[in-house]
Amino acid sequence: MTRHLLVPMDDSEPSRAALEHALSIFPHDEITVLHAVDELEAGYAGEPSAATAAVNEGDESDEFEPEFFATVRSMAAEYDRSVETAVVEGTSAAAILEFAREEGVDQIVMGSEGRSGVSRMLLGSIAEGVARRSTVPVTIVPRGE
Repeated sequence: MTRHLLVPMDDSEPSRAALEHALSIFPHDEITVLHAVDELEAGYAGEPSAATAAVNEGDESDEFEPEFFATVRSMAAEYDRSVETAVVEGTSAAAILEFAREEGVDQIVMGSEGRSGVSRMLLGSIAEGVARRSTVPVTIVPRGE
């Protein structure tokens, strides 16, 4: 029986480690890579990101695609796999959990950290928020050496 795994990602080493873990440990499961665009975080950086603008204009996730999704596809190809990708808007932990619920995800695999500095202090740990509130198992992959 194929399970549906969700790998929330940003363009960070911990999230790439989580994807690599999912690809290697779960070779027969369906994987969706999710990028959550957080308006609050984009606001601290100055102008809204292209992702926020695309989501706000009602574009579907295939209209806007983060540049790191090319890396995601390359990583999957190294394991002779393909992955689905999606972009959603919202506070990251809440958006991840909502997507998991709506899409019938069986397990979430994510990096132990992604954000750093002021963003992490203001917004808290996404991995911790997901793990505490998830109704499905959450695997948190530690930062690699």
